[in-house]
Amino acid sequence: MSDDSLQNLIKRLGKLPGLGPRSAQRAALALIKNKERDMLPLARALYDVAHYYKPCVQCNNLTELDKCLICNDPRRDENRLCVVEDVSDLWAMERAGVFQGKYFVLGGNLNIMDGRGPTELGIEKLVSYVTSISALHNACEIILATSATVEGQTTAHYIAERLEGLSVTLSRLAHGVPVGGELNYLDDGTLALAMKARTPVG
Repeated sequence: MSDDSLQNLIKRLGKLPGLGPRSAQRAALALIKNKERDMLPLARALYDVAHYYKPCVQCNNLTELDKCLICNDPRRDENRLCVVEDVSDLWAMERAGVFQGKYFVLGGNLNIMDGRGPTELGIEKLVSYVTSISALHNACEIILATSATVEGQTTAHYIAERLEGLSVTLSRLAHGVPVGGELNYLDDGTLALAMKARTPVG
């Protein structure tokens, strides 16, 4: 491996969440020392994910199929839809085992400074999805599980406005989610309490 290649590897590792320049150097050296056991399998795994994983056509979860396993699962409650900001939030909810409905992943929150508006979040896709659910089921619940940050609250409020007039019940996660907290960093017990104590919107 040339010096340029090694520095490029360290630079790219350093851009990952939780890895600074020194951590990236240590990770790169560890991979080089264990090339057969760690580096080559990691390279294959990265290639596979890069080439075969894509957003689910229905909920935006990551999947190798057109629809993810959750959307294809007939045991899931189609009357309940949980709207989350990111795939990591969906994983956190699944890890906690507190929700057995379907999901919709926004891919972030409304943030004009970062160039994320309703179009970037696929709000129209969400509205169409909720409209189809409400047409099929007399009673359905939309749980707005955005983070308890200013941006998350703004996003939930905007979605609530867009869904106004549809025959759905809107609710938000309640007790257990601290102000400024993000779902992916909460423990399972906190998530369970928040889901059980959700409150109506409006």
